[in-house]
Amino acid sequence: MSDIFKILRTAEWHSFQAAGQFDGSADDLRDGFIHFSAEEQVAGTLAKYFSGEAEVVILTVPAAPLGDALRWEASRNGALFPHLYRPLLLEEVSEFRVVAPGQYCP
Repeated sequence: MSDIFKILRTAEWHSFQAAGQFDGSADDLRDGFIHFSAEEQVAGTLAKYFSGEAEVVILTVPAAPLGDALRWEASRNGALFPHLYRPLLLEEVSEFRVVAPGQYCP
């Protein structure tokens, strides 16, 4: 299993850093899991949900250590997206970068 990616608004990232765990965005809490994207899905997720943001934070998270709490489930156009069914811990984030959604390149 490879890395998965979580896109956060800047305020969400600062709250996550302060708390040491991320319980989810408003959308995540509504849906009952934390939405992630595979690498090839990040650009589409940015365009669909974050285009109005000046900048966002993209977290890189190794998928394997998340174990059974991570499930790949059908979402947009039937594509499988990674969903985490528990809070994300800060120590599980291997990397982060701040980007403007319209200027993202993998």
